[in-house]
Amino acid sequence: MSLSDAQQSLLRELFAAIDTQDVDAFVGFLTDDASFRFGSAPAAQGKEQISAAVGGFFGSIKGLEHTVTKAFANDGTLFCEGEVTYTRHDETRISLPFADVFEMSGERIAEYKIYMDIGPLFSE
Repeated sequence: MSLSDAQQSLLRELFAAIDTQDVDAFVGFLTDDASFRFGSAPAAQGKEQISAAVGGFFGSIKGLEHTVTKAFANDGTLFCEGEVTYTRHDETRISLPFADVFEMSGERIAEYKIYMDIGPLFSE
């Protein structure tokens, strides 16, 4: 299913918050009891844990930029895939594919799952 205008806006604003490394804006998209899982890392539960996990990750990189290439929705779940380009603190850059699944609760994300291999970002 194609995305509604509200769903398109949500994804655009969400990735803008992520790409500016704005942790407070990011957690504003989540329910209070949200679950967040990045790759094979353990899931963080609730805004406080998620904020700490995401803030820690943002501190490990200089910047990032997402390009969403596909997105669709089905029964309260949003799906998207694309490429994220990370800038390391030494100014080197790497682009990696990602796929995200968002389980929605009303207009907020209740469960956020990122499927990607983040390993190459931290390898030489």
